[in-house]
Amino acid sequence: MEKASEWLSSFSSIDQNQVNALKNHEVHERKKTEIISITGGKGGVGKTSVALKLSKTLAASGKKVLLIDCDTNLSNTALKLGLPIDNTFYSLVSAERNFIECLYKEDNFHLLAACNGSIDLFDSKFRLEDIIIDILNSHASDYDYVFLDCPAGLSRDSLTLNAYSDKRVFIVTPDKSSVTDSYSLIKVLNKKFGVNENHILINKVTQKGQFEKIVKTLSETVENFLGCRTKVLGGIRYIDVGRGSFDQALLESGKNDLQKSFDKVINRLAEELVGNEESSSSMRKREQEVH
Repeated sequence: MEKASEWLSSFSSIDQNQVNALKNHEVHERKKTEIISITGGKGGVGKTSVALKLSKTLAASGKKVLLIDCDTNLSNTALKLGLPIDNTFYSLVSAERNFIECLYKEDNFHLLAACNGSIDLFDSKFRLEDIIIDILNSHASDYDYVFLDCPAGLSRDSLTLNAYSDKRVFIVTPDKSSVTDSYSLIKVLNKKFGVNENHILINKVTQKGQFEKIVKTLSETVENFLGCRTKVLGGIRYIDVGRGSFDQALLESGKNDLQKSFDKVINRLAEELVGNEESSSSMRKREQEVH
């Protein structure tokens, strides 16, 4: 079977038919592994925190989970876990070390961290989407779930990885630019790749009315202008836990107010991602909930 990078490089542009063809080409090679991108149009909305919390929640439930930091030279996952910064990702793509050697492992939770300001990676001619799809092609079958912590915005690598994923979870905050930038990403994914279904999670909500306004504005705009379906996963309240303490409070053991708020949404998101069917009335009820 040809490498994904070789397959992709044979095209001058990528569209959804090509992405689907690559998936179909490899599906018989691996078991059905759910590939989920955590994404958004704007940075600083909590994508990495959600990706980490969701990955660890599923891993704690007995699922084998891989999280890949796809922001290859501005990695935050390792920092949020208190791990040392290194060039492990470059060691992998330059074939100095193999995939297993480059993983951080914590029971069922495995992390492939990226680099931080690596000049070697910056000067290289590697294309992120080629590398990540090659990794998925070779190793996804070892896991129940693979999460892609995607960089924000409309870059080619982010678009291709979001389109390649089985599901996409958009993290949106009440900031107007977060809403409009997420709509732009949803629009390009739909027009360029034919993606017509996404999940959204509203983060840093201060009041229920604010949450309901964002849900109404974004979901109705997406449906009316793009004909896309938006699954609303709920909202996470903004809880002030002190400057610089958010990730520690979120990921530490025990149950503080932040974790209790976050866990309700994360558990429901986990249920949605494992394929549990819900009635339309249940989905409508969820759309009105802020935890």
